[in-house]
Amino acid sequence: MIDHRPVGRFHYLVLALTGLVMFLDGLDTQMISFVAPAVAKEWSLPVAALGPIFSASIVGLMIGYLALSPLANRIGHRRLIISSTVVFAVSTLLCTAAVNGTQLIALRTLTGVGLGATIPSAVALASEFAPTRRRSSFVMLIYCWLALGFVVASLISGAVIPEWGWRPMFVLGGLLPLLLVLVLLWLLPDSPSYLLPRNPSRARSTLRRLDPDLASNIRILPAERRDAGAQTTTRSPMVELFRRQWLASTALLWIAFMLNLGVFYAVQSWLPAILGRLGHAPSTAVLATALTTIGGIVAAIVIGPSMDRRGPFGTLAVVYLLGALFVSALAFALTGANWVVLGAAFLAGTCITGGQMSVIALATVLYPPQIRPTGVGWALGIGRVGGIVGPLLIGYALGDGVIPQTVFLVMGAVLLIASVAVLALARISRATRTRAPRADLTSPVTAGPDAPSPVASTED
Repeated sequence: MIDHRPVGRFHYLVLALTGLVMFLDGLDTQMISFVAPAVAKEWSLPVAALGPIFSASIVGLMIGYLALSPLANRIGHRRLIISSTVVFAVSTLLCTAAVNGTQLIALRTLTGVGLGATIPSAVALASEFAPTRRRSSFVMLIYCWLALGFVVASLISGAVIPEWGWRPMFVLGGLLPLLLVLVLLWLLPDSPSYLLPRNPSRARSTLRRLDPDLASNIRILPAERRDAGAQTTTRSPMVELFRRQWLASTALLWIAFMLNLGVFYAVQSWLPAILGRLGHAPSTAVLATALTTIGGIVAAIVIGPSMDRRGPFGTLAVVYLLGALFVSALAFALTGANWVVLGAAFLAGTCITGGQMSVIALATVLYPPQIRPTGVGWALGIGRVGGIVGPLLIGYALGDGVIPQTVFLVMGAVLLIASVAVLALARISRATRTRAPRADLTSPVTAGPDAPSPVASTED
C-alpha cells in the first residue's frame, strides 16, 4: 500500500515533523562548540576543561543510540521521539542553572542521551512511510535538516553570545523543542508496523491519513509478513542483528560508519587549526569548515535520487571513491590561494558529509522495519568510535611532526577503504536476497532496480 501510493501531503507532513526534530537535534548538538569557550571564560576554567564539556554530549549520544533506540520496538517511534525530545529540551534548559563544570557535564550527557534516542526513530519513521522508490531521498532530506541545524547554530551563536552571553543559547535550545513537542503530540503519526499487531484500528486510522479511500474490507498486513513455513524473526532486534543472516552485513555497515565519521570529525576538528598554522586568515578557516557541511547538503539533492534509481550500494561506493579523490586534492590545496582552499573544502564536504547522510540512508534500506531503529541506532553509536578516534589520531600525527598534506592523503585512503566495504556489503546483500525464499518478504534490501515489491495489503 505504501509503495504504490504517490507522494502527497501526508508524506510532506511526516518529512516536515521529523525534519524539524532533526534540525533542533543538530542545533542543540552544535551549540556547545560555541557556548563552551564563553562558559570557560566566565568560570575561569582552564582550556583542558573544555574537552570533557565537548565530549559529554557525544558520550550521551552513544548511550542514546545503543541503549535507548531499541525501545522503539516496545513503545513505538512516536512515544520515543516525543519523550526523548522532552528529555533533551528540559536538560538543555537546566544547563542555564549550572554553576560549575561538573554540573554542566552531567546535564550535557543527559542532553546527549535524549538526542541520541531521537535520531534513529525519526529516521526510521520517515523511511517507513516512504515508498521504496523514494526511501533514500526521504532519509537524505531529513538528515539535511540536521546539518542545517549545525549551520544555524553557528549563525545564532555569533549573534547571541557576544551580546547577551551563553545562557540565552540554552534557553533557546530548550524552549524550541518543547514547542515542537506540542505539535508532535497533535500531528506526528506512529509506525504502522508497530501498530498493526497491537492496535489494528489505530493502524488503520493512521494509514487512512495516507490513503483516505482505504476500504473497510481490506485486511492490512505488514510488509515483512512471512509464510507459515518460514522461520519467524526473533523478538529481540539486538539478537537479530548478530544472527547469521545479518552478522556480516552489520559488521561491514559499522566499518563504513566508523571510517566515514572518523574522517568527518577529523576534518571538522582540525581543518581550522591546520589552515591557521599554514597562514590562512581565521575567516577563511571558518568558511572552509562550514563549506564541508554545506557541500554535503547540496550533494544530498543528487545522491538521494541516485540511491533510489541506481541502487544505494553502488551510489555510496562511488561517493566514497570521489571522496578519496577530493580529500586528496584538498591535501594539495592547503597551501594554495583562498579560493582554491574553499573550492576543495566544498568538494570534499560533498562526499564526507554527503557520505555520512548516505550511509544512514543505506542502513534504512538494508534493515527491515522490525529491526531498523536498532540497526540504525547501533550503527550510529558504533560509528561514534571512529568519530572519537579519528581526531585523536590526527592530533598525535601532527604532534609527531607529520605534515598536514600527508594527514589528508591518509584520510583519502580511509575513504577508499570505506568504498571497498560498501561494495563487499552489496555483494553479501545480493547473495542473501538470492538465497531467501520467495515468500520471505523480510529482505535485507528492498530498494533498487532489482528489488522485490513487498506485499502491503490484501483483501479478506
